[in-house]
Amino acid sequence: MNKPLDYVKRRTDAPPRFFEAEAAGLGWLADARGARVASVIDVKPGHLVIEHVDEVQPTPDAAHAFGAALAVTHRAGAAAFGAPPAGYAGPLYIGNRVLPVAHEPSWGRFYARDRVLPYLEVGEKVGNVTDATARVVHDACERIGAGEFDDEDPPARLHGDLWNGNVLWSATGVVLIDPAAHGGHRETDLAMLALFGCPYFDDVVAGYQEVNPLRAGWQERVGLQQLHPLAVHAAGHGAEYGELLGAAARSVLALP
Repeated sequence: MNKPLDYVKRRTDAPPRFFEAEAAGLGWLADARGARVASVIDVKPGHLVIEHVDEVQPTPDAAHAFGAALAVTHRAGAAAFGAPPAGYAGPLYIGNRVLPVAHEPSWGRFYARDRVLPYLEVGEKVGNVTDATARVVHDACERIGAGEFDDEDPPARLHGDLWNGNVLWSATGVVLIDPAAHGGHRETDLAMLALFGCPYFDDVVAGYQEVNPLRAGWQERVGLQQLHPLAVHAAGHGAEYGELLGAAARSVLALP
């Protein structure tokens, strides 16, 4: 039996430019010549075709190589924090939710305003985030938005939805799918990998460090960088994510 040559995604109810945003993100990430991404074969409203990836078991060597390649992707950069893929002017999405576009020079202002608070508000409305947790997250976002955790890192070229389900292990190495690509802080991609259990994560980090070493203390900032994915999940995946969001926000308030 012949193996499929491509993978077709269709949605008659797709939001405006839903698959076009995904295709633009895949192309932008591919242009970095770092981590491999699935090739786009065809895209039109409600329809996307990407290459099929035959999956194999992950290995430490493949994880190490992936980490090194991801560092190259991040280093390719973006125009600003929150910037969309170059040449794309439409809306962005993470899952089915709109991902705000920004052109912000300050990472903290962008991150609090556009990556945490919009999803926190939804989480509160649907009952997955308590009032007490929301207050803690707002307190953390005040510190973040004030620039207390801004650093010298330039905007990185992020995958933006880098959980383990979007990391496919092939015989020739990792292939990434389903990005929410934008300009952000490189630690955010790594924190999302850690949050959802990437195989051989320590090897991924080791490979990354060889190419573009992380700033000292990155481990203590994991909760800070996980606020975004946890807020997104609190908006639609249950109250347990609201609790995790609160714990991450408390870790931010404990940072010096």
